[in-house]
Amino acid sequence: MKDIQNQVDNRNINIDRVGIKGIRYPITVLDRANGYQQTIAQINMYVDLPHTMKGTHMSRFVELLHVFRKEVSIKSFSYIMDRMREKLNAESARIEVRFPYFVEKQAPVSGATGLMDYQCGFIATSRMDQTVDIIMEVSVPITSVCPCSKEISEYGAHNQRGQVLLRIRFEGLIWLEEMISLVEQSASSELYSILKRADEKQVTERGYLNPKFVEDIVRDIALELDGNKKISWYELSVENFESIHNHSAYAYINSSGTL
Repeated sequence: MKDIQNQVDNRNINIDRVGIKGIRYPITVLDRANGYQQTIAQINMYVDLPHTMKGTHMSRFVELLHVFRKEVSIKSFSYIMDRMREKLNAESARIEVRFPYFVEKQAPVSGATGLMDYQCGFIATSRMDQTVDIIMEVSVPITSVCPCSKEISEYGAHNQRGQVLLRIRFEGLIWLEEMISLVEQSASSELYSILKRADEKQVTERGYLNPKFVEDIVRDIALELDGNKKISWYELSVENFESIHNHSAYAYINSSGTL
């Protein structure tokens, strides 16, 4: 049959990324506690397209997912991107994988056990010279108590949910759980899926005794990241969904100094 995609294009324009976006697919992710975890990912897969080619073969991306779904790891990223470049005659390849990741957590007093879900992901790019760039991403919900409100109020202090988005480049093995724990320990308090009354009392009081602005949280996380020799770069943001304002409070740090 006639292959339209392989026809020559005369417009002389390269395309930086072309591929599939937003496909949901079952994958297996490395899990520090249990070895592996099954989850459902949303995946974007791209390659570059030279100006001489009319189009790429979209179906080949989906065919490669069957291999990729068996294990999401640094080795599998390198392999799948090599295969993408080979099958699609490309010089560069990019994969973006985001998925819910579940961690079993115990309530601090009662020990009641439940699963907390975190939105995690990996962004990987590869080129013909065999350079591979992998970024790990975790999105962690937190609680913060306002230091100013505590200081000026006779009764209590306002608190709110927040969201920390952390992206890192790293060397060696770093578990998703490590980054999640690092973020949670830098907040006024972490979140739990199950809390009994004794747990709720402890969490509320702990947060009240540990008030933090978004500026405090983002700086405390950055200090921990700066001290980790495995981490070569990070991008970090904290957003508090304010309980007494109709806007969010926000702070951002990029270790390379760029916005």
